[in-house]
Amino acid sequence: MLTKTLITRALLLRGVTNAANNMKQIKRNAGHGVWTYRVPPPLPSKRAIYLAEALGALAWYWILYHCITEPDHIFGEFTYVDPSTYTDEELGIPPDSVGSLRK
Repeated sequence: MLTKTLITRALLLRGVTNAANNMKQIKRNAGHGVWTYRVPPPLPSKRAIYLAEALGALAWYWILYHCITEPDHIFGEFTYVDPSTYTDEELGIPPDSVGSLRK
């Protein structure tokens, strides 16, 4: 019975020390990758380059396709009206015969 208790305590102690060692390892390797000093970083893999190119091409396709098929998003939905075509009534200007400055 005594040996069984000692064995379980030893296993628990070993588990605690392993956890402490793992925390030290995590803290030491917290750089998230290969750390280099005065050396160029490693190049990305071919797969990462191809994936980035494909996503960039898809984004530009989406933008240019919608610029061509739906130009109203850029230029507006309505035609531009020349302001000189508005009448005084539409602009809210009273006629010359009304007001304190009449002749």
